[in-house]
Amino acid sequence: MMLFSIFDFRFSIPRAALKKIPCFVVTGLQLALCGSIDAQQPKKFYRIGYFGITDPVAESARATAIRMALQEMGYIEGQNIAFEYRYAEEKRERYPEVAAELVGLKVDVIVVAGGDVAIRTAKQATKTIPIVMVGQGSDPVEAGHIESLARPGGNITGLTRLTRDLDGKRLELIKEAVPKLATVAVLYDPANPAGVVAMKDRIPEAARSLGVTIQPYEVKGADDLDRVIAAVNRQRPDAFQLLGSVIFSSLPIEKRIISFAIQSRLPAVYSSKAFVEAGGLMYYGSDITAGYRRVAYYVDKILRGAKPADLPVEQPTKFEFVINLKTAKQIGLTIPANVLARADKVIR
Repeated sequence: MMLFSIFDFRFSIPRAALKKIPCFVVTGLQLALCGSIDAQQPKKFYRIGYFGITDPVAESARATAIRMALQEMGYIEGQNIAFEYRYAEEKRERYPEVAAELVGLKVDVIVVAGGDVAIRTAKQATKTIPIVMVGQGSDPVEAGHIESLARPGGNITGLTRLTRDLDGKRLELIKEAVPKLATVAVLYDPANPAGVVAMKDRIPEAARSLGVTIQPYEVKGADDLDRVIAAVNRQRPDAFQLLGSVIFSSLPIEKRIISFAIQSRLPAVYSSKAFVEAGGLMYYGSDITAGYRRVAYYVDKILRGAKPADLPVEQPTKFEFVINLKTAKQIGLTIPANVLARADKVIR
């Protein structure tokens, strides 16, 4: 007698009768049973936490790029993956709340779309859930997020944009675009570690080599911007440089800064490409679109079993120099031909 079992249902076939059944029938029966069981096995479903420091509108391009890149890898929203989006609405005091909520949801990966403070907050919230950096913030080793680029060592990996090496380069480019430039106002957030480090060492060093005088201005919040703009207007620098910060990430603030630059006829260089696409003069930095897609690579590796501690943090290999020629004409600036020729993209 041979017994067959499907869950709690059992049936038997006498051995004599079994001998009369062609082997291909038995094999087919066995395959059917196995197929029935396999079909009922649940597919793995993943949940990705997205820690945004601004709001859904400001984060739209980045979040969409990551989601589309994952889709190309076979992760279909609603079928085998779900995204849990949480936003701090530009309020640092909300970071712990956002991080705790994502940890409470027991997501498989947390993508931190923010700089040092957001990364540190996520790290404090969990030592087990993998965290993927999108490339903002300062050097992740210097900031204490990871042990080394090659061997992160903890539950954090992802991208770094090498912002420490780019601030001086941006100052150099604005100097080349405005050869007679002598003074540059630098607006930065004193609560942003990357901005503080840049203002302490990197920008002053670059300024000395270029023969340029720096006028630093602390912007402590959105409500502080009007005061700073008034101060810059009184000093009348030849140009200004805006360092990256969550304070400057919202669309209203972005428009306010761009409008100020155009009305004051001030050449400006930015650390975010979004400013130039919205009417700012110049941007130099890593190819952020390629970076966002690279975030999906890390998420995929982790979901397939890789440990963040073993995934090297990547540095950018492609950089963009973008000039808004339309804005240059609005402020009465003629960009030297040799500078214009080096631009990867010119907005006309």
